[in-house]
Amino acid sequence: MKKMNCPQCKINRFRVLNEAGEAVVVTVNEQYEVIPVHPEESLEGFDINVLHCLGCSWVGSPRSLTSKH
Repeated sequence: MKKMNCPQCKINRFRVLNEAGEAVVVTVNEQYEVIPVHPEESLEGFDINVLHCLGCSWVGSPRSLTSKH
């Protein structure tokens, strides 16, 4: 599975938040599906349309990611 990268710093790990401010670490595949890094974690209740990059200050949508390294 090819992972999409941050357009700013080019890493492929992000976090998504819920209303309580809790976070889950995710990656995004080529089909722009948001997938938890730890498969046992659920994304229910988390806003998967807003990604927060773990490597820099970038925040954006899955469709804003790049496949370039």
